[in-house]
Amino acid sequence: MAFTSESLRVFLAVLEAGSFSAAARKLGRVPSAVSMAISQLEAELDLELFDRSTRKALPTAAAHALEPQARQAASQLNLLDAHALQLHQGLEARLVLAMAPELQTGAWSRPLAILAREFPTLQIEVRSASQAEAVRMLHEGSVQLALVFERPGIDEREAFLEAGSQLLTAVAAPGFAAANDSCPLGEAQMADTRQIIVGTGEPTASDPQIVLSHRVWLSDSYLATLDLVQAGLGWAYLPQPLVQPLLATGALTEVAFDNMASQLRLWVDIIWIKNRPLGLGAARYLELMREQLDAEPRRA
Repeated sequence: MAFTSESLRVFLAVLEAGSFSAAARKLGRVPSAVSMAISQLEAELDLELFDRSTRKALPTAAAHALEPQARQAASQLNLLDAHALQLHQGLEARLVLAMAPELQTGAWSRPLAILAREFPTLQIEVRSASQAEAVRMLHEGSVQLALVFERPGIDEREAFLEAGSQLLTAVAAPGFAAANDSCPLGEAQMADTRQIIVGTGEPTASDPQIVLSHRVWLSDSYLATLDLVQAGLGWAYLPQPLVQPLLATGALTEVAFDNMASQLRLWVDIIWIKNRPLGLGAARYLELMREQLDAEPRRA
């Protein structure tokens, strides 16, 4: 095999430095060792890589043709070395987060972009799950972190980080019965007016503060829920950033309740299991979330 990690390193160093002596200084070697390494590579490839007729090492057409793949191979080797080191330091093969559907438009995904840059080989999976399902998956070990709405009481098996809040707005199509400012929904009407919830399984698996009706339809995505609401089939709590443009144009309207505001702010926790050590990726995610929270106004 002609190219090895070492011969690749020398080949690229000569290309970049323009001479054997400059490449030798860059590599911390004597020029004769660099010249010998290139001569051996040329013999094994049966190609002339550098023109030695001048004091400079001028790349031949063959060297220029090999350069793109050589750089790609060197980059892959560097990535492989970095991945091996990260695995040694505790990087998990896959980081899996369970997230309540209502949280998917929040700021909790921002640190993932940094993780992708810092750990390019780390596989990341984000699972949409109801609150109860996300907690169940966490305890059974199929996910390392779960993002859920704040719950009453504390489970001693869990550790948590308070991670900000999500503002939800109750919205409906302008012609829907719930979208009537002159006749706000009372408790009995609220319970009997169809509500569309983003979630899976039983409606009771969602946060109880969100489920206000006995007549519930379920959807597995925000966009599907938004379509159903705009079609006048029910009202829904949806993230404020998602519905604000539609409220501004009159395509949606806020649902009026007679005993509560149409907006609901729910606090969010990231939870993990205390006696289950976190991998490097999960720990870094929590660190990035703390940094993000420190830069934002905190809960009063």
